[in-house]
Amino acid sequence: MIFGMPWWVFMIILFIFFSGYMSFRAMRAERRLENHYIEQDGQVFLQRMEEERERRHKQAEEVN
Repeated sequence: MIFGMPWWVFMIILFIFFSGYMSFRAMRAERRLENHYIEQDGQVFLQRMEEERERRHKQAEEVN
């Protein structure tokens, strides 16, 4: 007996805390991965906007 509890109850409590910790780690890793992909998509979007701006600028120069 540990702290007046059977050993298996103590182990269950430890596993509950361990499960919570692992869940927190997985959530944090998933958030980092998601932010990474969002950043990549944002860079692609900004690059497309810049290309469109250059294309319009060239068209405006050709017209004038």
